[in-house]
Amino acid sequence: MNTQQKNLVMLLAGTVVAGGLGLYAYFGVMKPEEAQTQREEAETTLFVVNPPPGERAQDGGTAAGPHFTWLSVEMPLGKTVMELRDNTWRITSPVSAPAEKAPVDAIVREIAAAKFRLTVEENPTDADLERYGLKQPRATVIARAFVPDAQGGGKDDPARQHSVTFYMGIENTFDGGVYVRREGDPRVYLADGMLRVAVLKTTAEWRDYHVFPVDEPSLLRIDVKARKNSLTLERTTTDKPWQLVRPVALRADPERVQRMLSEFRGRAAFSFPKPEQEALVRKALEKPLVEATFTPKLGTPMHVLMAQLQLDGEKQTVALTETGSDSQLSIVDPLMLDLLDLEPREFKDKRVLALELAAVNRIVFQPAAGAEKLELAKSPDSGKWEVVAPIVGVAKEFKVASLLGSLDKLKAAAWGEPTPKSWSKYGISDTSRGVSLYDGTGQLMARLWLGNEVKGNPERVWARGSSEDVFELEKSAFDSLPLKLEELLDTGRTAAGSP
Repeated sequence: MNTQQKNLVMLLAGTVVAGGLGLYAYFGVMKPEEAQTQREEAETTLFVVNPPPGERAQDGGTAAGPHFTWLSVEMPLGKTVMELRDNTWRITSPVSAPAEKAPVDAIVREIAAAKFRLTVEENPTDADLERYGLKQPRATVIARAFVPDAQGGGKDDPARQHSVTFYMGIENTFDGGVYVRREGDPRVYLADGMLRVAVLKTTAEWRDYHVFPVDEPSLLRIDVKARKNSLTLERTTTDKPWQLVRPVALRADPERVQRMLSEFRGRAAFSFPKPEQEALVRKALEKPLVEATFTPKLGTPMHVLMAQLQLDGEKQTVALTETGSDSQLSIVDPLMLDLLDLEPREFKDKRVLALELAAVNRIVFQPAAGAEKLELAKSPDSGKWEVVAPIVGVAKEFKVASLLGSLDKLKAAAWGEPTPKSWSKYGISDTSRGVSLYDGTGQLMARLWLGNEVKGNPERVWARGSSEDVFELEKSAFDSLPLKLEELLDTGRTAAGSP
C-alpha cells in the first residue's frame, strides 16, 4: 500500500469515527437531554406544546405558541362551550351568542402560560382530593389548540393539534394559589391564582354585553321606524357625506349621525332573558316600539327590534339583534328607545354653504348699502387668484384659501323657520350683504345672505344659505372673515395686464 492509499484509508477511518461521535453526541447526549427537557416541561407546565418531529422554531428550540380554537368550562352552576370562528370567539352552548373578547383572551393567555409552583401530592388519596377541592372539582376545563407553522397554518394538521383537560380545586388561602390536577396525571399541583380568576365565570360572564355592534365608517344606509319619528339616512359610498332621504331630502350633519351611532353602539345590555322568558319576549317584539336596519357596504345588514313588557313583575325594555342567521335577545336601558327616535331636523347639516372648494372660480362680496363690491377671480392663464373689482391686482393666495376654508366650515348657530314664505321680514333680499360663489362657467354655486339682527340676541343675525331654511348666524363668525380689500390685495405685486 503506497502513501497515497494509506492517507485515503486514514481519512475514511476519521470520517467514520467523527460520524460515530456525532451520532453518540445526538443519541447518547442530546437526545436524552431533549427528552429530559420535555419531561420537565410536562411536570411544570399546564399546557405542554411540542413542535412536530424535525421542526424547530427560528430561535433555536422554543416551540411556537399555541393558537386556541375551542374551550369548555364546566362548573356546578353550568357548562359553557366557546369556539373560535372567523377569528371571533362565540359561545355555542348553552346559548349561541358572541363572547366577550377580554375574558376569553385572559383564559387562553393563562392556560398557555400557566406554570406549576410545586407538586403538592404525587399520589393523592381520596381524602387528599377532598381536602384540595378536587374530589368534586370547582371547575373542569378542556382547551384545544394547534401549533401554527411558519405561515400561520396547520389548524387541520393532526400533528399540530394539542389539548388539555384539567380540574380546578379550592384556593390556597396562604398565597392565593389554586390546586390543579390534569387528566391522565395523578399528581396535585399548585398553580398561580390568576388561573382561577380567569376560569371561574358563568355563561353570563362570558357573554358580550355590547349587543349593537354598528360601525359607522362601514355603513351605507340607516332605516329607523320609531314611536314618534321615521327616517332614512344613506350615502352612495362610505367616503361620501350622509343624506337624509326620508321623510324629507336634505344634507345630513355628519357629526350628528356619528354621535347617534356612537351612543347607540356604546349602550351595553343590562342582562339577558331567562330561557323560559324567551317565548314571551319574542311575542312582545312582534309589535316593536323601535325597528332599525343598518346596512353596511359589505356583509349582512343588522336588524334591531325593541319593545317593552312585564318580566319578573317589572316593566323591562327588550331588544332583538339579528345579523344573518345569528340573533340574540337582551334586556336594555329604556333610554335606548329614544336614541334612534329623532326628529329629522336634528340631522340638518349646520354647514351654511354646500360647495366644492376646488370648483370655485369667482367670489363676489355684496357689501352693505353704499359700499363698493369686491370681486375676485382666478386668472385663466396662471390659475392664480386676482382682484378684479373695485381695482385690478394680485390677491393674496393664502388669504383667499383661508376665506374659502372658513366659508366651507361656517355653521349655523340655530335654525329658524323652515322655507319661509317671506324673507323680507328677516331683512333678507337680493341686495342683502353677503357672499356669492361661482364656478368656471359662471354658474352660481352658493350664496350667503345676511339679514336683520335677531331680536333679543344682538350677537346674531338672520341669514340664508344653501338650504331654504332661515338660520341664525353669529356676527363674529362672519366679521372674522377676510372680507376687506386691504386684507385680500397683495400691494407688492401687480396683476398681468393691469396698469
